Amino acid sequence: MNRIVSSFAVFSLALSALFPAPSGAQEVNPDSWAATDALGRKVRSYDEAPAKRDGKFVGIFYWTWHNSHHNDKYPVYNVTEILRAHPEALKDYNHPAWGPKGPHFYYWEQPLFGYYQTTDKWVLRKHAEMLAAAGVDAVFFDCTNGSMTFKESYEALMETWEQALKDGVKVPKVSFILNLWPMPSTNVSLRQLYKDVYKPGRYKDLWFVWRGKPCLMAYPDLLTDSPEDREIANFFTFRPGQPDYVDGPKRNDQWGWLENYPQHGYAPVTDANGKTHFEQVTVGVAQNTNPDRKGHCGAFNTKDSYGRNFSIRNGFDPRPDGYLYGWNIEEQWERAYELDPELVFVTGWNEYIAGKWLPKDGWNGDPFSFVDQYNWVCSRDIEPNAGWGDKGDVYYLQLVDNVRKFKGMTPIEEASAPKSIKINRFSDWDDVGPFFATYPGNTFHRSNVGAGNTFYTDDSGRNDLVGAKVARDEDNLYFYVETAAQMTPRTDPHWMQLFIDIDRDKSTGWNGYDFVVNRVTPSKAKAVLESNVQGIWMWEKAAEVSYFQEGNKLVIQIPRTALGIGKGTAADFEFKWNDNMKKEGDIMDFYVSGDTAPLGRFNYVYSAK
Repeated sequence: MNRIVSSFAVFSLALSALFPAPSGAQEVNPDSWAATDALGRKVRSYDEAPAKRDGKFVGIFYWTWHNSHHNDKYPVYNVTEILRAHPEALKDYNHPAWGPKGPHFYYWEQPLFGYYQTTDKWVLRKHAEMLAAAGVDAVFFDCTNGSMTFKESYEALMETWEQALKDGVKVPKVSFILNLWPMPSTNVSLRQLYKDVYKPGRYKDLWFVWRGKPCLMAYPDLLTDSPEDREIANFFTFRPGQPDYVDGPKRNDQWGWLENYPQHGYAPVTDANGKTHFEQVTVGVAQNTNPDRKGHCGAFNTKDSYGRNFSIRNGFDPRPDGYLYGWNIEEQWERAYELDPELVFVTGWNEYIAGKWLPKDGWNGDPFSFVDQYNWVCSRDIEPNAGWGDKGDVYYLQLVDNVRKFKGMTPIEEASAPKSIKINRFSDWDDVGPFFATYPGNTFHRSNVGAGNTFYTDDSGRNDLVGAKVARDEDNLYFYVETAAQMTPRTDPHWMQLFIDIDRDKSTGWNGYDFVVNRVTPSKAKAVLESNVQGIWMWEKAAEVSYFQEGNKLVIQIPRTALGIGKGTAADFEFKWNDNMKKEGDIMDFYVSGDTAPLGRFNYVYSAK
């Protein structure tokens, strides 16, 4: 059998060079962040993961087509909402709840950021930060239908992500998945992408490079012997996409995108020492198939579909909310660990929509088929959604946890020695560490059309958080936060709030947060520290604490006794900063409104003896 032969050590060094720490910005280390999801599952910490492993990468399927289905004449059609209100529509293709006759698309649920278009730079920046925080190294754009490449979307994304890269975000690199069979339309896409992006060297810092060349999941088989096509053939590393969920690779250069457990290894590699491993293995959230299809692709809205709650070894999760726990994807990650490839390919991030097809179209649903997406159980998206309430990010945090296990983690920087701080003397912080960096440059406002007749605005971005520090002495804890520019007045609503999980236990406090500062507008001299009541969004005054703010810096001094930490006792807690919360009591608002450091449900960890 012919094999791809390379020096793996040289390759690993080359790939590492693609992801240098950005200059001019504090490096953000999401490995140091803690999080506990709404099901009580903690993402693993450094003590529970291997050390960072060279040559291990994670890619994810990403959909840029959310501008091509825009039609402002109609509302958005959400399958979950339609069937909740009209269950009888499940058996009636022509039920009025499905909207006007003719082809159009349906969402299985609303994304957390609304029914956005992938030209919405506000959303694209959110995606860049979330995927970077998860440790995703590359996104692969779905261009598998005809010759469509969705240029308007990829241009908006690459422009947005190039700026994010300059802001210090370790954004994923980008690639494209073209037709999953050799087709004439593949040549159309290849020539267009080469002419528009690759030949002129546009957005070169964002290209996903594999084996020394920009990588495309595409078939070069039908390229001609013309000078242009020979140039294209030599420019890229091609990894043709294998479409089936069961059959596995038919050739040694193929990669997969979605398979049933146990997945195959793709593109065997023999290294310089004669040892063979695989380049790539797929991991999926769910698979649109069932036993009647013998595991091959079919409609999702069929009996016993391999949904989120299904595993080959254990069957269906019996809990009513079993779709939240991810048996399917967890089983697939276990297979990935077993095969230990260079790259794990995850399906997927943000597809969200599917057409409604009749049997004459070739699918097996009765009386019609939703093929790629259907409902809460039968869907493949990891991007947080709005329909699950505070559980909308459980798959995102499950991704974070598994990426950490696969790629390994970097150790947390140790806290500097105890030190008393004069709160109005910022130079006292010069030798205090660590610096808990966050992503700057993300407080620009939103104004963009969405899908259907929707339009989205968000002007909550205000104080652009840059990073934080913590210091301690026998009597006090000191919290420092810095913004990119002059802070707005303290009288602004929801101004510069500090949340503290003092015991690192989600079961106590509001989503684990036992204390908050600045939920109540501070006076000129004092801020209010509040303690949580009954684990809900209810707070009572615990103490008045000293603070000092000037320019772009803020320091808060909190007595240990107010936090229940005795003199000389070790400090081991989680915290985060948030400016301009819009939905009090909604943990998911930390992903959406204002600025939060660190983003979403993540927390910084301060641990010191």
